[in-house]
Amino acid sequence: MSGQRAGQGEVGPLIQAQGVAVAFGDRRVLDGVSLDIQPGRIATLVGNNGAGKSTLLRVLLGLTRPAAGTVRRAPGLRIGYVPQQFAVDANLPITVRRFMALAGRVGARRWQEVVDDTGVASLLDQPLQALSGGETRRVLLARALLRRPGLLALDEPAAGLDGRSQGALYRLIGDLRDRYGCAVVVISHDLNLVMAASDEVLCLDQGRIA
Repeated sequence: MSGQRAGQGEVGPLIQAQGVAVAFGDRRVLDGVSLDIQPGRIATLVGNNGAGKSTLLRVLLGLTRPAAGTVRRAPGLRIGYVPQQFAVDANLPITVRRFMALAGRVGARRWQEVVDDTGVASLLDQPLQALSGGETRRVLLARALLRRPGLLALDEPAAGLDGRSQGALYRLIGDLRDRYGCAVVVISHDLNLVMAASDEVLCLDQGRIA
């Protein structure tokens, strides 16, 4: 029903980075990184802890400004971002339904479609604070998809999940890409886990694409 590709009609990459460098104090985190994010493809960034994966993703999304280099994004590109760390204040109880509604107004058809495709229908009236790690990931994915993103950006989406849940999550990500036609950028530190689920894998090592 929503199989139309989000990037259809666009020419060239959704995001193009050239010579990107980022330093925090005296420590250079990224050094001359260049890459393209193509429409409709799943690209995974892998590397050891501290390799600069999350920093690079934040630069690509415009959340961190590079010290050098350029980042170009396709005009009108909508991005759905699921961060690695997500904390809910226990003193501010909120249901899943209300949390998802904070993404903005969407049509009833789009809402139901996303709820069904991500499997969160049974969670809508539960407190967000009561969800398991896997359930929370699905809710965050659903909320990101409500914005009709051309690019879905996921920072360590399988962190803290057991092996079975990790596999199920990556299969879901692939299914969502196929159904909604969005490109996906995933950060992971587990090369074996992501190989089969990715169109391309980029290894970040000491601030450079290896």
